[in-house]
Amino acid sequence: MARPTIVLVKGIYYPILANGGVLANLVTILILSRGNCGLSKCISVYLVAMATADLQIMIINVSLYYIFSYHFPHSFLAHTPVCMFILYMTTVTLDLSVWFTVSFTFDRFVVICCQKFISKYCTERSAAVVIITFTLLTFSKNIPVLFALEPEQIINNVQWGCKSSVFFFTSRPGIAFIWFYSAWGVWLPFTLIALLNCLTIRRILEANRARRGLRGHRFENECDSETENRRKSIILLFAISVSFMLLWLTTALSLVITRLTNTGYYRGDHRDPGYIATETGAMLKLLSSCLNPCIYAATQRKFREELKKLLTSPWTLILRLVRKRELKESSQVQASA
Repeated sequence: MARPTIVLVKGIYYPILANGGVLANLVTILILSRGNCGLSKCISVYLVAMATADLQIMIINVSLYYIFSYHFPHSFLAHTPVCMFILYMTTVTLDLSVWFTVSFTFDRFVVICCQKFISKYCTERSAAVVIITFTLLTFSKNIPVLFALEPEQIINNVQWGCKSSVFFFTSRPGIAFIWFYSAWGVWLPFTLIALLNCLTIRRILEANRARRGLRGHRFENECDSETENRRKSIILLFAISVSFMLLWLTTALSLVITRLTNTGYYRGDHRDPGYIATETGAMLKLLSSCLNPCIYAATQRKFREELKKLLTSPWTLILRLVRKRELKESSQVQASA
């Protein structure tokens, strides 16, 4: 019997995503950590935190959960305690990535719309405090995930696998947790990002209109670097909103409708529409962890310059070593002659 299409797609998609995602986020962390991208320390803290969370998603969610746990169902990863910990960490890493994005969006909102608070909020220390606070809240908030799982089977008193607890998800606390999980993980961040971006874009447009009025007609054709920077800000903010909406909306809808939270150990019908919807949403939301470095960092000109230096530096080093060796050999030949 032929394997379902969604299973074949997963087998190809996740290995490619893991390799590309790990490499992209590692390069992003390395470049941003150097501090040569012309970004403030506050922005760098948020971007490094986001790239780190996305890197954890590639390692834990994609590699451990979707690749190794699925293809090696009888390894030590299938022991229930290990399986439960992996599933717990998958929810933590996703939440961290989402809320670090919200934090960065709010930081940009403060810079453009609330300039009185820039000196107090938009600092390296404040950014670090925000990152640590959201990290602690996220680890605490996802503790109920451990109670939403149970062993799939028990063999010789050894618990194997994980599956959703029917008792938990049919109970009132379980139903409330599903709605809270969906709201906290998707709907609330989506609303905040959309609202902050709309307010920021409105502020930028108002500033542009006022600036054009002050400049007068004789300066219409002159290059205005400030207007150009604002235009790039609008493009960046739209990219944030659209990518988040498109890549996370399927997950939010499927979670509310099907209540299927994980499929790594799914043993039902792989052609079921609920399973396909959940898997499609998972593939899209995990793709966002590869796109985030591109949206927030790779669009910066200095970042691209640093990326070019990073890619060419090994070859430059090799060429220097080869030239030194050739000069040394030529000097030896001349000395012997």
